[in-house]
Amino acid sequence: MNVFSTCWNSSRHKEGGPICDEIRELGFEYIEASHGLSLSKLPGIITAVEEKRIKVKGVHNFCPAPIDVQGDAPDAFRFTSHRPEVRERAMRLTLETLQVAARLEAEYVVLHMGEVELFQGHEATRTLQRMARHGYVGTVEYAKTKGELVRKRAKLAPIYLARAKEALYQLIDKAKEYNLVLAVEGRSHFEQVPGETEFPALMAEFADNPHVRYWHDFGHIQRKHNLLLLNHDQYLSGLAPYLYGAHVNDVQWPQRDHRAPFMGGDVDFDHLLPKYFKKSMPLTWELSSSVAVSQIQEAKVRWDALHATLPEKEV
Repeated sequence: MNVFSTCWNSSRHKEGGPICDEIRELGFEYIEASHGLSLSKLPGIITAVEEKRIKVKGVHNFCPAPIDVQGDAPDAFRFTSHRPEVRERAMRLTLETLQVAARLEAEYVVLHMGEVELFQGHEATRTLQRMARHGYVGTVEYAKTKGELVRKRAKLAPIYLARAKEALYQLIDKAKEYNLVLAVEGRSHFEQVPGETEFPALMAEFADNPHVRYWHDFGHIQRKHNLLLLNHDQYLSGLAPYLYGAHVNDVQWPQRDHRAPFMGGDVDFDHLLPKYFKKSMPLTWELSSSVAVSQIQEAKVRWDALHATLPEKEV
């Protein structure tokens, strides 16, 4: 099912209605209300839903954006923080997001769970990205640097994973009440949790609970693939039993994501999409505001043809 995130155009409009109308004109019937959406734009989106101009498939935490945080900052308050007050704020904002999702008749809420506080400013990821840009991927020096970072992260990770897991357990009852799926997103940075080796075990713990599932992000995971932190295909294979939906975006080497698909990026949609996804799954285009309408229109022609080949359900 094709969905389009409001992150692409919400900053260009003062009200929610035109956000929905512009997306509808691109040929998308459903939207995902993204984390950058301000409270003032929600009434217009609610009206568009009531007038059947658009349908809301999902919401991205935090939505609406916290009023005391400047800019679009979905990670401003983390479930994994050492500070209890920050974890409590993250929980309160998420519960508000679940209420918004229910009001918009959405089916899922995308969650960022937090990160391992390894270095300030995602310096571990930035180090690997710098080396990638300078041609070090595949060298002994790159392997040594990556190995040292992996070992450091592994020592620190358990306490952060425990906090992320605790947050999910706290949210499950409310998700069930609102009939929402907590869609735990695969993230782009080495420091973020759950990491590529941690996700399968976390999802297995919630395997019998339909309100917790895995949310893939093609761009995020391709970025890790480009840094040799994982293999995109193998990673998806391990999480396929828990897969609910995905953010659709491509990557220009090595880390410029949120680009339109099929525009020279690294993601092999032709292979990955039919192998792991079904037509019924929400496939949400999450694009940078810099992506042009013409690029979206061109990409959608090829995307629709590929999407039409997907199976309707599990065979």
